[in-house]
Amino acid sequence: QVQLVESGGGLVQAGGSLRLSCAASGRSFSIRGMGWFRQTPGNQREFVSGINSGLGTYYADSVKGRFTISRDNAKNTVALQMNSLKPEDTAVYYCAARNLGSVEIFAAVWDYWGPGTQVTVSS
Repeated sequence: QVQLVESGGGLVQAGGSLRLSCAASGRSFSIRGMGWFRQTPGNQREFVSGINSGLGTYYADSVKGRFTISRDNAKNTVALQMNSLKPEDTAVYYCAARNLGSVEIFAAVWDYWGPGTQVTVSS
């Protein structure tokens, strides 16, 4: 089993920055694909960014160039640095982990989820 806990959400003005962090417990963190998704009311959970076990990184087009994902296998953490935030980035952000080392954009194939953290970007 893997437990995930996000931190770092909050309220920020447009153009500002936030850094989300996800702490993972359980085995084999370094061989897992890790990712961030977000969800707004009435909408499906959407892929934001992911990092595979080989440190390859992936981003949704909407955040490319503004967000950066990283992982620290020694600390079992994954972070999402979010810069140049826009009001449309407002959502609950979820950390996710896979039993495989790869990253997928479909939420259904991810195995573990954190409880989520709210990010609100004001205009």
